[in-house]
Amino acid sequence: MLTLKPIVTRLAAAAAIMLAAGSAHAADSGAATSASIGAAKATSCDAKDGGLGVDRIVEIDTSTGPLYGALSRYEREKSFLAPKEVVLTFDDGPMPWITRSILDTLDRFCTKATFFSVGRMAVAYPQMVRDVLARGHTLGGHTWSHPLNLKRLKGDKAIDQIERGFAALALTSGGRVSPFFRFPGLSDNPTMLEALQKRGIATFTVDVVSDDSFIASPSRLAKVTVDRVVARNGGIVLFHDIKAATAKALPVILTELRQRGFKVVHMRSEAMLKPLPELVAELQPLIAKKDPPRGGDVKRAAMLPFYGAVGPERLPPQGGLAAQGPATTEDRITVEVLRPEARDRLAPRKKSGSSGAAAVTANAGDLATPPPTRRERKAAKSWSTKVSRERLNRTLVD
Repeated sequence: MLTLKPIVTRLAAAAAIMLAAGSAHAADSGAATSASIGAAKATSCDAKDGGLGVDRIVEIDTSTGPLYGALSRYEREKSFLAPKEVVLTFDDGPMPWITRSILDTLDRFCTKATFFSVGRMAVAYPQMVRDVLARGHTLGGHTWSHPLNLKRLKGDKAIDQIERGFAALALTSGGRVSPFFRFPGLSDNPTMLEALQKRGIATFTVDVVSDDSFIASPSRLAKVTVDRVVARNGGIVLFHDIKAATAKALPVILTELRQRGFKVVHMRSEAMLKPLPELVAELQPLIAKKDPPRGGDVKRAAMLPFYGAVGPERLPPQGGLAAQGPATTEDRITVEVLRPEARDRLAPRKKSGSSGAAAVTANAGDLATPPPTRRERKAAKSWSTKVSRERLNRTLVD
């Protein structure tokens, strides 16, 4: 525990008041049942073709630290998704010139997603974090600086990465970060899963990997993603909002999913995360200097701390995406409240048929996807994939 000077302690108290005000966004279901059904007002779609929309909302009580998604060796919750349902998720951002394009596309299709953002990126672009929330999406954590070897770090350093990332997101969002977490590279381990469980933070792996970290061609990315979603008949889908190919491919992917009858399920938390006071006090002065960045700071704002400095890539409007704003009328959407029981995360789960990580691997392998081109391999090496995966004993997911 850090020893804080009185002035820093007062700073933390002031920040806590701000965060408490932001946490009013959380919904109180008032029920003690394992699952309950309610209704929520949501924006309807202004798109002429009806868009993709949101079929239902899943509101998760994270107090028991549940684990969702197939790609994990450890005991996890039963999927809350029905056949032909997907959850859209985006990691590693925000990166304004890509995240904004993705948000415009989601607006155009009148649908919602969950963004697992990196703390240092949030500090660099705090207004982008608030824009994600203002458009009705969910914000979760993805560590402070996206270490590729998180599970190999000492326990206290690994937990600091997680908590510091959440503190940065809480401060930049006004306390509206959900206790949702995704491990970089999906490289979880039982020790950290147990710590997250005690902290009341839900962990999310994935069911479908888009491979946008390796595929530079938007058309090829769209085909691979749709094929994998179809092969698995839905699931939690992993994208990255730092990849230009993702922003360009997303309109095609959503169009294909809609035409094939897939529905979007949106996740949100029953309560907002409460960051550690000592980290709030430590980060608030840094964020105060950068929020919002002005003048030359806009161009220099803490550029891309975990995969190197890269200049903005101009993304042309996809069918007039930027012209579409969020919808303004209201509909009723079913809300299902999940209250999962606590589970033992210390032992790997038992294999059962084709479920779990094996199912994800099998589905991905059954697609007969052509190998990456030389250009795509070169593009992949210029990003975070430059680090040796074998040396870090990581999964093939960024």
